[in-house]
Amino acid sequence: MRHLSPRQPEDRWPSKAVVGEVVPFAATVFREGHDKLGADLVLVAPDGARQSIPLSPGAKGSDRWHAQAQLDAEGTWHWHVLAYTDDWATWHHNATVKIEADVDVEVMLLAGAQLLERAAALAKGTPDQKVLRDARTAIMKAKSTPAARLGAANDPRVTAALSRHRLTSLETESEQLAIRVERARAGVGSWYEFFPRSEGAVQRKDGSWASGTFTTAARRLPAVAQMGFDVLYLPPIHPIGRVNRKGPNNTLTPGPNDPGSPWAIGSSEGGHDAIHPDLGTLDDFRTFVGAAKKLGIEVAIDLALQCAPDHPWVSEHPEWFTTLPDGSIAYAENPPKKYQDIYPVNFDNDPQGIRAEVLRIVRHWIAQGVTIFRVDNPHTKPLDFWEWLLHEIALERPDVVFLAEAFTRPAMMQSLAGAGFQQSYTYFTWRNTKVELEEYLTELSQETSAWFRPNLFVNTPDILTEYLQFGGVPAYKVRAAIAATASPTWGVYAGYELIENVARPGSEENIDNEKYEYKARDWASAATQARSIAPYLTTLNTIRSQHPALRQLRNLRVHWSDDDAVLVYSKVTPGRFVRSGRTDGIIVVANVDPHSVRETTVHLDLAALGLPEGATFDVKDLITGEHYRWGEHNYVRLDAFTEPVHILRIEYPKGI
Repeated sequence: MRHLSPRQPEDRWPSKAVVGEVVPFAATVFREGHDKLGADLVLVAPDGARQSIPLSPGAKGSDRWHAQAQLDAEGTWHWHVLAYTDDWATWHHNATVKIEADVDVEVMLLAGAQLLERAAALAKGTPDQKVLRDARTAIMKAKSTPAARLGAANDPRVTAALSRHRLTSLETESEQLAIRVERARAGVGSWYEFFPRSEGAVQRKDGSWASGTFTTAARRLPAVAQMGFDVLYLPPIHPIGRVNRKGPNNTLTPGPNDPGSPWAIGSSEGGHDAIHPDLGTLDDFRTFVGAAKKLGIEVAIDLALQCAPDHPWVSEHPEWFTTLPDGSIAYAENPPKKYQDIYPVNFDNDPQGIRAEVLRIVRHWIAQGVTIFRVDNPHTKPLDFWEWLLHEIALERPDVVFLAEAFTRPAMMQSLAGAGFQQSYTYFTWRNTKVELEEYLTELSQETSAWFRPNLFVNTPDILTEYLQFGGVPAYKVRAAIAATASPTWGVYAGYELIENVARPGSEENIDNEKYEYKARDWASAATQARSIAPYLTTLNTIRSQHPALRQLRNLRVHWSDDDAVLVYSKVTPGRFVRSGRTDGIIVVANVDPHSVRETTVHLDLAALGLPEGATFDVKDLITGEHYRWGEHNYVRLDAFTEPVHILRIEYPKGI
């Protein structure tokens, strides 16, 4: 056996799954000669319970065998493949061919009788024993024709008995591999990001601002919950440095009332374990977390391991930073960008002291009710640090989830995921054409899904792509629909629903960026004037909640269209893995050109949908409510200015 999957490359870390995930297992199984083979997936649950699931051969000549299993318990699962020669199948194939050709007839029938006797011995004491012995007698009945004697081996009762008392030889076990199964939120969720200081912020007559607080921000929670979001991510909530504070649009000339960037953490008011006094107190934060929880929302906070120049660490632990030849401390940089309000921590200086302090901070926030951390720029810290920290937390609190905000090289992104990050930001925001999306969604769902869990954020405070800047409402709908259906985890940054698409000249960021100033949004007015796509986001999250197939990652399959701007993919979960017992299937057809009307033919792989060749079936558009009769080839018209995306529910016939 070779090429077992799922597994993390090099087996440095276990592969991953979440509770309820349908995991595809596969192995290449072969042997010399022409004998028939069989293979089983042997799964061992965290409590030691074992189950054996037959693997099925894939494409003829590939030697690839497959099975699916739904993992329903948290903890570390172990699995291996048991391969064997199928003695009965080998005999049956050879006997059928030879008896039809009138070659070695008696020898083949005698061999079959011996196998049935062997199976009867295995079935001793069960009703199957008589079935198998009766078949042996029939197959040896010389007065019957060879065809009739062979027919006794094809009796359904015999086939069923042999499935229970299998005739195998040369059994071989593969190596044992592990899968770490975590709670569902580690891989399934709808994220919403807002700055609490903006929620309830009020501008005074003199132009200064009164900051929003956790109390005023809590008033926004019902609207977030109503849209169907179940994770609320807050950028850093700590005191903000005053030294080198940034002004509006990342300028170096702040006014006396400018709040600064929340990522410039720390001042005389405290560091990473403190609450910004404008937001309230630690008690206020706990109350906010509790209010969110009552609405079905988990609060995620930012873990940004960096400091403002006036952070307490700078005076208490100057050795934790990089000192330049002129004696100054190095600022954070991403050339040509320079962050004068931030000192990066040098993890090579006093690694033990830094580890102890970060572990203390994470434990502190867990104690306040936080179970999700969005980690800022983890790729600028040592990989072995994250491997250690995430392992320590997993031992204490396996329910805690870490999201890696690492827009970096693929090797580092995937290594962070392997080392323990439950979720990862991706390149999705920059994959906009049909071909780019086909390739990237296939990579995320098939090639790296054993260890890399994507969180498809459609925008962030730092990312406003040209596609969104110039695509208008259609672009915002298309990106949201693809993110919400292609991945079990997706997210939006506040203002997305209001189509905030004006960029700072020469940049990929919103003008008047909320990172550096307050932003008071008139949510009520936008809703009454129908200037918001919040209802559309609500519909997407409702569809996700109603369809198990959309809460899976590895079931995405790309289909075809004749138009270079019409993307087609499906997600299907077989009925045996769905509580209702009915197969759940969704087809997404998206016009990714936000400036046009597209007419094309969509070509579907019916086998990937769990449908027989030549089948026709009903679909319902879950956005518009319209019904269509579809088959392998289907005409589609998508107007970007009305509804640019079909999200089609397959109405499966009974029994599928």
